[in-house]
Amino acid sequence: MASTVYILNGPNLNLLGTREPDIYGSETLDDIAGKLHDQAAALDIEIEMRQSNHEGHLCDWLHEAQGVEAKAVILNAGALTHTSLALYDAIRAIRVPVIEVHLSNPHAREAYRHKSFVAMAASGTIAGFGAVGYEMALDAAARL
Repeated sequence: MASTVYILNGPNLNLLGTREPDIYGSETLDDIAGKLHDQAAALDIEIEMRQSNHEGHLCDWLHEAQGVEAKAVILNAGALTHTSLALYDAIRAIRVPVIEVHLSNPHAREAYRHKSFVAMAASGTIAGFGAVGYEMALDAAARL
C-alpha cells in the first residue's frame, strides 16, 4: 500500500461549491475527487479521500496514514490550519510527508489566516490555485 496517497479535508470543505464560491470556487469536493481519481490512475497510485468537520478524525487519519505506510498525505485542514496544535503534533509524529493545500491564498486574506500550524510541520504548501492546487499536490506526492 506504499503507493496510496491520503487526501484529507477539514471543516466546512463538505460545503464546497455552495460556500463562498467567489473565494473557494464552484467545484464540489466530489468534483475534485473525480478529477483526482482520474489523475491518480494515470500516475499509477491509489488515493484515499476523506473529509471531516472534526479535528480528532483528521489526527486519527494522519496516524492511520503512517500505519499503512502511505506514500504521502495531502491535507486541507480548512480553518484548523490556523488553530490546531493537535494537527501540528500529529504531522510531526508521523514519518509520512504531508503536503498542505488551500484553495485560496491565506496570505492574501485576513491577518488571522496568515499563520499556519500545518505549514510549520508539513513538507510543503500549495495555496491560491483553487481546485487545481489538489492536482498540483498529487503530482508532487507522486514524485516523493
